[in-house]
This record gives sequence, C-alpha cells and structure tokens, in this order.
Amino acid sequence: MIERNKSMSRGKPLLPLDQEMFGPAAAEKALDMLRLHPSYRPSPLRSLREVAATAGVQSVHIKDESGRFGLGSFKSLGGAYAVVCLALEEAGRVLGRPVHPGELLDPDVRAVVRNIDVGCATDGNHGRSVAAGANLAGCRANIFVHEGVSPERIAAIARFGANVIEVDGNYDDAVAEAERVCHANNWIIVSDTSWPGYERIPRLVMQGYTVMVSEILDEMAEPPTHVFLQAGVGGFAAAIAANLTLRTGAARPKFIIVEPDRAACLLASNEADAPVKIAPVEPTVMAMLECYEPSMLAWGILSRLAEAYMTVRDADAIAAMKQLARAENGRSRVIAGESGGAGLAGLLAAAGDPQSRALLGLDANSRVLLFNTEGATDPSIYKSLTGVDPRVLVPA
Repeated sequence: MIERNKSMSRGKPLLPLDQEMFGPAAAEKALDMLRLHPSYRPSPLRSLREVAATAGVQSVHIKDESGRFGLGSFKSLGGAYAVVCLALEEAGRVLGRPVHPGELLDPDVRAVVRNIDVGCATDGNHGRSVAAGANLAGCRANIFVHEGVSPERIAAIARFGANVIEVDGNYDDAVAEAERVCHANNWIIVSDTSWPGYERIPRLVMQGYTVMVSEILDEMAEPPTHVFLQAGVGGFAAAIAANLTLRTGAARPKFIIVEPDRAACLLASNEADAPVKIAPVEPTVMAMLECYEPSMLAWGILSRLAEAYMTVRDADAIAAMKQLARAENGRSRVIAGESGGAGLAGLLAAAGDPQSRALLGLDANSRVLLFNTEGATDPSIYKSLTGVDPRVLVPA
C-alpha cells in the first residue's frame, strides 16, 4: 500500500528549532564528537547495480550500518551520542565550567558522571546503544525490554553492564514502564521517541543520526533523488529527511516512508493528519519497526517533508534480506537484519507497480538511496529467515 502525503503541513518549512538541531552545523558537531571515538570510521556506501537494473533506475546506493561501532546498527549513532552529551552537560553543571568530550576520562568528570543513571525502552538496538554510551561515559544504564525482545538481543545489552528490566507486553508497554520507573527514581530518560514536554533528548538522539548524511554526501557524486526510509516511531526517518533537506535545499530528494503493514502508525497518522496510536495486531518479523504510535517530534518533521508513506509485508522484508545476502563473485552484498532490508523491500514494491512509479516519479534518471539500518543483530533469527549463517558471510 502506498499513498501520497496528505498533511496540511506538507511543504511547509521546518520549525526553527528543528532547523537548528538537524542543520549542517549540528551534524558537523555530532561528527566531530564521534570522531573522538578510537573505532570511528564511516560506514560503507554500497552500490547495488543489479537492484538498479531490476528497478529501472539510474543507481541504487545503500548505506550499510551493519558494522557501525561493532553494535550492528545505526542506533549506535543516536543513543550513545545522546548519553555522552548529557553526561558532559551534567558534569559541566556540577563543576561550573564547560566540559569537552576529550575530558571524559578526567577524574573530576568521572566522579560526577558515575552518579548518573539513564534509562530507556528498546526493541534491542536503541537499548544496546544507550548501554554502550553509558559504558563509555562511565554512568549507569537501565534498559527496559518487552517480551518480544529475543534473548540474544538482551544478552548483547547486558554485556555493556546495563541493568536489563523485562516488561510484559509490547514496545509501547516498555516505553510506559520506562517512563514511570525513571521518573520515580530520578533517572534520565534517553528515548528515541518523544511526547508532550519531552523533546530535547530525542532531538539529541536524532542529531546523532545525521552523521550518516555527512558521510553519504562526502562520497556521492550527486545527491539522491529518492530516499526510502524505514520507520518505527519515525525518529531515524525524520532526522535523515530533515538534514538532507537542509543540506540540499531546492534539490532535496523525495522521501518515501516505509513501515511494516502490521505496525503502520505513520501511515495511519497520514490519514488523520495527526499522530495517532494504532491497535497492536499480529507481531511483525521487522521487530525494530514494530511501533504503534509515532514520535510527535518525528511526525512534525515527516508531515512536512515526506513525499509518500507505504507499507511492506513480512514476506517482502525477508525477500529483501535474502537478496542483499546473495553472493556475487564469492562475496555477500549486504548482511541485513529483519528491519534492515525494509527500505529495499519498499523500493522493489514501488518500482514494480506502474501507478507507484508514477506517483513517486521513479524513472531511468532516478538516483535512489537506501539504508541497511541493522545487521544480523540476532544471528539465529537471521539464519532461520534466510537459511544463511551470517558468520560465514563476507561483506562486499
């Protein structure tokens, strides 16, 4: 299913605060901070020539986040970045002076930071990033996981020393419980979704994601004309759309938001022209995108910038995983987790339908950008869906 952006806000300028938080200067600030990490390096931008030929477009590139900081997901740019920013701010407040990222190992700074507790809800990847950021900064992390989070993903979070708290229900139930417990204990909530009165920290999380755009534009000869962005609550999609728009101006690409058909809260919000919460149905295999209520902050951006919203089926996502893993010249193309291939699934569905092609203006001159937002963060699930052990695949 695909439909054009129906919002009354479509085409309106971004709010001044969003322009400030997601503009080029903010993206460079985030990049400068992440460059201080000893293992920082740009993630690969891979050309998918066979996909481009199949889709009938000029080019298809995919930003491959499967190896980012060894955490297996783009989320490592957001939660960890926000935790470090917040830790530095608190240290500066207590010490009465600005504290810079290079001072994280300073004894006086560590003495302040070790008393900070952060918390968040997660489907797996965001919590892993927050836990990694807390481990790096030297504070404590409390990560709330719902019953659908696999044991392997829980173990990956716990390896960073986080306190993992299991919650009955789905992701939205974990969000509510994290908010309740964090408020009761005076812990800092580091969420990748927003609600009334809580927007600054999600903006910091989203600001970290803009690093991907900086890396992409450094490498691409021309900016993309179309960007397929998978969405859960919409934070990733909104951050990329906002930063690319502010960098490219009138030449900005068309942004197509892709959701699981079993958890399409942004598509429903487009119908209502307001953020709405939808009722949970059967779980989707795209676990990192299984969200039933959009981030208000993300909605405020996407309602202005999105060209269209579309849904994909579980079978489409699995087929995209298999296609990306297909060996070419003895090497795998891209190791994509269940949610990582959703953008490709959206492109192939749209490209194969004449009405969708016309709606989006997809043609032989189109330059398409995709994101592999996660690798095989649960190797056993990846193997069960693709029939391939991700440990034997070698990225192209």
